[in-house]
Amino acid sequence: MERAFSSRRLRLSTLTRLRWLAIAGQTAAVVLIGFGLGFPVPFGACFALIALSAWVNIGLRLTFPATRRLHPNWATVLLTYDIVQLAGLLYLTGGMENPFAFLIIFPALVSATTMPPDKTLFLGGLAFISATYLVFFHEPLPWSGPRLDLPLLYVVGMWAAVVCSLVFMGFFAFRVAEEARQLADALAATELVMQREQHLSALDGLAAAAAHELGTPLGTITLVVKEMLSEVDAEDPSSEDLKLLATQTARCREILSKLTSLSSEPEEHLGRLALPRLLEEATAPHRDFGIKLTVDSDGKGPEPIFHRNPGILYGLGNILENALDFAKSEVRVSASWDERFVLIAISDDGPGFASEMIERLGEPYVSTRFKTSPTERDNSGGGLGLGFFIAKTLLERSGARLSLKNRPAPETGAIVTIGWRRQSPALASDDGSDLHYEV
Repeated sequence: MERAFSSRRLRLSTLTRLRWLAIAGQTAAVVLIGFGLGFPVPFGACFALIALSAWVNIGLRLTFPATRRLHPNWATVLLTYDIVQLAGLLYLTGGMENPFAFLIIFPALVSATTMPPDKTLFLGGLAFISATYLVFFHEPLPWSGPRLDLPLLYVVGMWAAVVCSLVFMGFFAFRVAEEARQLADALAATELVMQREQHLSALDGLAAAAAHELGTPLGTITLVVKEMLSEVDAEDPSSEDLKLLATQTARCREILSKLTSLSSEPEEHLGRLALPRLLEEATAPHRDFGIKLTVDSDGKGPEPIFHRNPGILYGLGNILENALDFAKSEVRVSASWDERFVLIAISDDGPGFASEMIERLGEPYVSTRFKTSPTERDNSGGGLGLGFFIAKTLLERSGARLSLKNRPAPETGAIVTIGWRRQSPALASDDGSDLHYEV
């Protein structure tokens, strides 16, 4: 758990700036109430607590660098001090009768966005205990004229509002921060996958470049071997070694010539994929898993031509692999097109999606497809739940839109449909004007 929150550790400068803001607000409130409104305020005790916060900030600034990221334990200590200091001020100025009592929940909210749940529960519990104590024990509320005694029912209502806000806002802040963290981690994993696929797609160019660079020294070696053979008698024992060296050198030149030919092929062949060829490349690695894999395509108008996009190939392959994991006997890949859209549907005859899961699929860390009931899980496709999220993200970056549904009864299984508009940048134009589109 602590490792998951290590990337979200609070910087010391963040806490000290928040405390300076609190110091400024507390000072302004005491001065305004005491001098502006003329209410009797215990200035000495209040300014002592405010000055203590200022000295804490100065001491932290002189001791540690501002960019230091705090361990959760130390951050908890500092936030605990903030709650206790504010509770002290409230004790001196009316307790829960003070309209500023609501501010006692904010250290717990800061913890909820950046720290593990146990630290947040501790700080929330401390804020709860402090608020409860201030309902019954506090100095009189500063007021001009006779002492103002608010009804206990009203004070308890203030306490209930603070506690409810603490629970609701703490949970809300934690969930928002947790979802943001999961999304950031999942997008980072997506970028790594994309980089890997792009590196793999560029291997042919790298091989051709390497072959070109190796051609010159290999030619020199070949020339030297021929000259040595011409100077050695046939009966010389070293002639056999030289002949073997010449043979292997010639073989190396043949291999390099094949690699070099990769860069001499038409760029259109390397940069474009007709839809059937795209389906073939996506399905080829998944044909030997004991599940029948059927591919068909049909449409109206010219056949769609895609730019070679590693993200599309990876996304289709990942969805296809997921379908194979859950299929009983067959997975079907069907492509269709017309003058407006290009659609690829991947269906299987497995248990399908549970209705409550369809809305969540595509979010990071949703890892299980349910069977016919939520209690009957199928973990054959287990993992961290990033696979479908990464596939969906990469496909949507190419301009695709995904839809998920179950096959109509009485059939069972899931259908994932990926669709592009014909004007999508992922598809090549008929005239080849966009041949150099970059993924």
